[in-house]
Amino acid sequence: MRSENTPFVGGPLDGRVLPVLVGPTGHPPKVYEVPVPDGAGGPPHVLVYRREPAGATRRLGLPKGWRYVHDPRGRGPARGPKWPFTRRGPGRNTPREARGTGRSAGEEEATKG
Repeated sequence: MRSENTPFVGGPLDGRVLPVLVGPTGHPPKVYEVPVPDGAGGPPHVLVYRREPAGATRRLGLPKGWRYVHDPRGRGPARGPKWPFTRRGPGRNTPREARGTGRSAGEEEATKG
């Protein structure tokens, strides 16, 4: 497995550069969780760091490298995978006929004028 030295910003790991394993695409994980053991013997506290681009190239704007920024809120509730056929909210995936005329706004303006 290949690893990449990645800087950490904010939180207890601020200023440290740690080796992070990269995936098959060559990118480190989007969220990096660091378990910190509890001194009283309870469950460990988890520090959450989110991946951000460290910089970008001039011409194409491609990320030069990555850094992890501390997220004090921690990890939100798991939402599951984002599939294109999943319902995203009320009225989002309903057919056009059920929402109104069945035409796009551009088609309606063209027929009016």
